Amino acid sequence: MIYPATATPMTRDEFEQHLVPLVERLAAALRAPGFDPAPAAEVGAALVKAHCTDPGTLPLVLGAVDTHLLACCPPGDGVLAPEEARARCARIQHAVAEGFARALRERTLAEQEALSRAALAAQAETERALHTSEARFRAVFEGAAIGVGIADVDGRIMDVNDALTRMFGSVAHEVTGRNVGEMVHPDDAPGIWGLYRELVRGDRDYYRVEKPYYRSDGSVLWTDLTVSLLRDAHGRPQYQLALMEDITERRLLHEQLRYEATHDALTGLPNRTLFFEALDRALDTAGDGPARFGLCYLDLDGFKAVNDSLGHAVGDQLLVAVAERLRSCVTAPEQLVARLGGDEFVALLTGPSAPSDATALARRMLAALAEPVRLEGRDLSVRASIGIVDGTAGGRDAAEVLRSADITMYRAKAAGGNRYELADADCDARAIARHSLTNGLPAALENGEFFIEYQPLVRLTDGSVRGAEALVRWLHPVHGVLGPDQFIPLAESTGLIVPLGRWVLEEAARQARAWRSEGKCRAPMRVNVNLSPSQLRYPSLVAETVAILENAGLPPSALCLEVTENALIGADEEELRPLRQLADMGVDIALDDFGTGYSNLSYLRRLPVSTLKLDRSFTRGMQCSPADPVDVKIVEGIVSLAHTLDLSVTVEGVETGTQAEHLRGLGCDTAQGWYYARPGPPERLCALASADASL
Repeated sequence: MIYPATATPMTRDEFEQHLVPLVERLAAALRAPGFDPAPAAEVGAALVKAHCTDPGTLPLVLGAVDTHLLACCPPGDGVLAPEEARARCARIQHAVAEGFARALRERTLAEQEALSRAALAAQAETERALHTSEARFRAVFEGAAIGVGIADVDGRIMDVNDALTRMFGSVAHEVTGRNVGEMVHPDDAPGIWGLYRELVRGDRDYYRVEKPYYRSDGSVLWTDLTVSLLRDAHGRPQYQLALMEDITERRLLHEQLRYEATHDALTGLPNRTLFFEALDRALDTAGDGPARFGLCYLDLDGFKAVNDSLGHAVGDQLLVAVAERLRSCVTAPEQLVARLGGDEFVALLTGPSAPSDATALARRMLAALAEPVRLEGRDLSVRASIGIVDGTAGGRDAAEVLRSADITMYRAKAAGGNRYELADADCDARAIARHSLTNGLPAALENGEFFIEYQPLVRLTDGSVRGAEALVRWLHPVHGVLGPDQFIPLAESTGLIVPLGRWVLEEAARQARAWRSEGKCRAPMRVNVNLSPSQLRYPSLVAETVAILENAGLPPSALCLEVTENALIGADEEELRPLRQLADMGVDIALDDFGTGYSNLSYLRRLPVSTLKLDRSFTRGMQCSPADPVDVKIVEGIVSLAHTLDLSVTVEGVETGTQAEHLRGLGCDTAQGWYYARPGPPERLCALASADASL
């Protein structure tokens, strides 16, 4: 299919033999483990070397590669995914086209250079022997494969060769006589006519540009144009010599490649590259006056569930439908909607009213997505969270703006989704600080930046210390001592809570053994350690707890694991099995923050717990006298129920003696709080245990 369109002197059989190694190189590049399109570019150059340069040859070659390369030279089952194979094939086509265009350009430039040298030599010869040189110049002029034109210094075209008239789709008399200055095109490069004026004045000898022209039929001709100044014997400007190469096909290919590089293949929207180009322009302060911008960062809520349940093909269809709806929301030329990747979209607005327009656009986008999308017989509801950032150019760079929008979008998602939020500098700072702490957690554990403080657990009947709760702290190198509420949720979200919890349990067990070995405490001390929901689901929880107790030489009764009520609400028997195994061994299990989870009290009967830790919110009304009668009745009922179920009751947050007396009178077993002691180092606990804590 290629041979009839070539100008090669080879026979068909010779030409086929010439093509075989080229095809093999393309197949090898397609199958290579580390993909490199460079051999494909060399194949394109080899085609030019074989004189496959007639008009229309390149589209035939690319079509043959697109149609037959994968079909005839497949990479083999399991070697490449179909999508990767198609992507490689496309890049091979681009590389062939690039190599072809580069080699053709180099050959043409060589011809141009040779022609230019011949023309200049002919000019010099003309000055010495006009009659002899004219025939030689005309032969070069008429036989050139590229367009050649001669004009005087006033711009009037005096002569053109056949190649130039064919490029313009006209005859010579339609071009000659025209003035160069009439050939203006809207897409002319900035400054091109300034270069032209400098040349005809004699201030420069040549210039080279890419310039478009209108053909006789109204279509656009793109040329690689070189204009040289020819001077007379006295050095005065006399003629202009124009050399033109038709690069229309190469230009169209470049524009196609540019489009593919800057637009999303699935939705057709501008992609991340084009969006950042637009954002950089919007933030550029080089213009007149401060420019305003607005940005909407949109992420679909629950899109992963669509991919996981219905498949990625349906997910892709949904993204296409969402892109169409978002595109319909753009109402002005200065508004741009792009897809950043996955289910993330972004809209950019510029102009004086950009901040208010961004909020209005966010409302339109949410409204456009409100109607379910019909796909494969299903109505899929679409929800989205949007973060809005606006401001004045010059204040922040593109990365900072997008980061703020991303943080704001996640704030909208955390607030329930299907809404938009406006950026807030304080919220951004807190989110960045949280991110910094999250990144610092692994190194903090490795560097020993965590330590434990202990808060005593006091028996209310006699005021004696019966144990302590281990409370982890982070000695941060920048922020100082951080409490667990500042980093435990971060550790929980990243999975670091499991190794951190293991470390706390090991340290607490070691300390409990030290208390017993030193003999400074009047009674054996029990240590309470908090257990997170992630630790509860950790497969090796029981085995690691047993190993830690054995390594520390502690009996199971010396340990109490505290689990929050919320972590156990709705837990099935499989989830409760680790706690039940530990309880059967003798480890106490305490239900922490009891009363905050709104669970059915009868649920306590099936939980393997031995202690209820009553949330402090139920006892604040007892800090003064008289006590709040409602709080008294609630606590009295909980204590009665707990004792009926053979559970002990511990109260958190005891801050006054009056509060302690009320709780003692209601039958609570143990308490902890600032009334007895704040969390502190382990040696303080033995000092408290050696004294009467009730005094």
